[in-house]
Amino acid sequence: MAVDRILKDEASEEKGDRARMDKILQSTGRGHNVTVTNDGATIMKSLHIDNPAAKVLIDISKTQDDEVGDGTTSVVVLAGELLREAEKLVAMKIHPMTIIAGYRMASECAHNALLKRVIDNKQDTDKFRSDLMNIAMTTLSSKILSQDKEHFANMAVDAVMRLKGSTNLEAIQIIKKPGGSLRDSFLDEGFILDKKIGVGQPKRIENANILVANTAMDTDKVKIYGARVRVDSMAKVAEIEGAEKDKMREKVKKIIGHGINCFVNRQLIYNFPEELFADAGVLAIEHADFDGIERLALVTGGEIASTFDNPESVKLGHCKLIEEIMIGEDKLIHFSGVEMGQACTIVLRGASEHVLDEAERSLHDALCVLSQTVNDSRVLLGGGWPEMVMAKEIDDLARKTPGKKSHAIEAFSRALQAIPTIIADNAGLDSAELISKLRAEHHKEDSTAGIDVITGAVGDMSVLGISESFKVKQAVLLSAIEAAEGLLRVDEIIRCAPRRREDRM
Repeated sequence: MAVDRILKDEASEEKGDRARMDKILQSTGRGHNVTVTNDGATIMKSLHIDNPAAKVLIDISKTQDDEVGDGTTSVVVLAGELLREAEKLVAMKIHPMTIIAGYRMASECAHNALLKRVIDNKQDTDKFRSDLMNIAMTTLSSKILSQDKEHFANMAVDAVMRLKGSTNLEAIQIIKKPGGSLRDSFLDEGFILDKKIGVGQPKRIENANILVANTAMDTDKVKIYGARVRVDSMAKVAEIEGAEKDKMREKVKKIIGHGINCFVNRQLIYNFPEELFADAGVLAIEHADFDGIERLALVTGGEIASTFDNPESVKLGHCKLIEEIMIGEDKLIHFSGVEMGQACTIVLRGASEHVLDEAERSLHDALCVLSQTVNDSRVLLGGGWPEMVMAKEIDDLARKTPGKKSHAIEAFSRALQAIPTIIADNAGLDSAELISKLRAEHHKEDSTAGIDVITGAVGDMSVLGISESFKVKQAVLLSAIEAAEGLLRVDEIIRCAPRRREDRM
């Protein structure tokens, strides 16, 4: 499929000899935001694409991202290869329905081949942890964090192990702070809120009772804008202000009446109520960002409140210690010993916002894969090994299958071998040479051979510790075959003519 048929008319692309690494995406909106990434789903989401068939592929990469969080590039590559092979078969006058039937048989066979070879160490904690480490390092090795993959894999595994089997990644917060290098990133238990503690407020609170609120705390002055008040003297204005102040004093009293020593508000807190809180020894934090405040409520076990008339119905959050910490140049507030024990914060440091954004995307993929693997602990070897195992079984099936379907089954096997081929190409290796060696290795029984991109040869994946999650592989296989099948059934694309503008005189 030629690129110029996919992209819109005015889209342009510039590439090196073969685009192997990250892509820079520049948005067409105001500000021309720039994204530097090699995350399949992010690239696909950002492309303005005209071709309806290409949109189907974009959808599967997005689904893959939502479902399992990784394998977004693999799924598009595999679906594209299946379609390329199908095109050759259609040219040989094989009907699309025959191709689909063959593909279905092949994918069933591939799935069973993987099921026979999965490794499951759920019972042995140490082995399972090393499986998780291997999966995290394999996931990170194609991304920006590959240089420090051990450091980040460790962080990701620690964070996911804290979740104790839940796939709720909300409890893992990622804060990005430019400065330092990626290696300075660290994992911290508890929750960090990206705010400063106000002037004259307690800098450290133990055994905190936290009220998380979304309420207006800025009504102790008469706002000139939008208010029409008719008075006959300035004294009357002072009276109104006095009344407003009293109202605010009452509100603050009600809030303090909940027996709290920390008040976090989504909105502004004016100086007067802040003073009142400080006098009462309550730490007041204003303008907590929305994600931050929702997550803080979740993590401390409280709920966001907006009325304070009946304290018994308000659910407070709790934590052992609140203190101010410094990260780089910035002061932040750290909540440790929170109610939800599995909560933690990963602080990413790096050279620039772009690096940090890409680091977050890479880490997010690793966290997703790990949390899926904690639930479904089946693990496969990586480095092109699963594709070769599947291809071998599918070739055997093709030999046994009579009729035209066997062509489609063989084609499926060729499409699968495109993935190790691309792994080799992306590592700057001679793919034709490597894949033929790999195929020969896999003709031995129970081979564990895959591509070792570091030495540029065929290596033993179980020794190198290159692992992938079975769940991710399964999702790639199923999504790719369904997308390819959906597009194969299409025999013609019909477009509406664009609406013409009438020339107005």
